[in-house]
Amino acid sequence: MSIWAFPLRAVAVTALVAVGACAVTGSQGVVRPAAADSGRSCFRAADVDSWAAVDRTTLNLRVGVRDYYQVKLLAPCGDIDFSQRIGLRSRGTDFICSGLDAEIIAPTPIGPQTCPATSVRKLTADEVKALPGRQKP
Repeated sequence: MSIWAFPLRAVAVTALVAVGACAVTGSQGVVRPAAADSGRSCFRAADVDSWAAVDRTTLNLRVGVRDYYQVKLLAPCGDIDFSQRIGLRSRGTDFICSGLDAEIIAPTPIGPQTCPATSVRKLTADEVKALPGRQKP
């Protein structure tokens, strides 16, 4: 298990690979876990470049140059919508495939708060284009 603290809009993530996921080779030769259902896709934590808060329960992540993911949290999380730093904690490999793979650590006036994710989904190109400026990482 590892804990990461990240400066403004810099995010790295480690994650637990979904049980029963098998490995497939991506277009760049990177081995990544296959998602259990076709509606999900996985990404490497090292490829997360930036983040933006939509509100206290939703974050948008930019992964690589053109991929964007939205993370929904179980409950409101600290001051993520005003924070310049967040952390992410997970167990296992550095792939994110579902909400169960990551926790966000956000600052609060009385100390850090751990916030479990409930879902992770890749945004479509149209959804990315429709994002207001401050919600686009």
